[in-house]
Amino acid sequence: MKKVLVLCTGNSCRSQMAHGYLNKFKKCKAEIYSAGIETHGVNQKAIEIMKLDGIDIRHHTSNNVNEYATVDFDYIITVCDNAKESCSHFPSTALQFHYNFNDPAKVKGTEEEIQQEFIEVRDTIKQYIERFCKMYLNEYQ
Repeated sequence: MKKVLVLCTGNSCRSQMAHGYLNKFKKCKAEIYSAGIETHGVNQKAIEIMKLDGIDIRHHTSNNVNEYATVDFDYIITVCDNAKESCSHFPSTALQFHYNFNDPAKVKGTEEEIQQEFIEVRDTIKQYIERFCKMYLNEYQ
């Protein structure tokens, strides 16, 4: 069974969204993990925005990458530059992928502007993860 780890800074938003989409799009059985170099708790706005797309991440937990040091991952996806730079020493032979998604939790503005940023980031993550799943987690691997 394939094992996928999604890494971010605080494991609160972008990695949680990617985790949710990995669970949705995988066509074969795969174990999906997400973690951060810190733990900030799961972002409430991320939960709300994912729910609008039919994905429930409210049961997710915010985990530290050190919790998974002994897991033999097949794939590691970093979703922000900070995680990529901080976890470059993560002990794994996994194939590594990287995409620096904007952090919607850092956006300032009106409630509508903030929600729009969350939606845009969510949709970008959705497209990226869907392509990843088609290429690496299809039923024939």
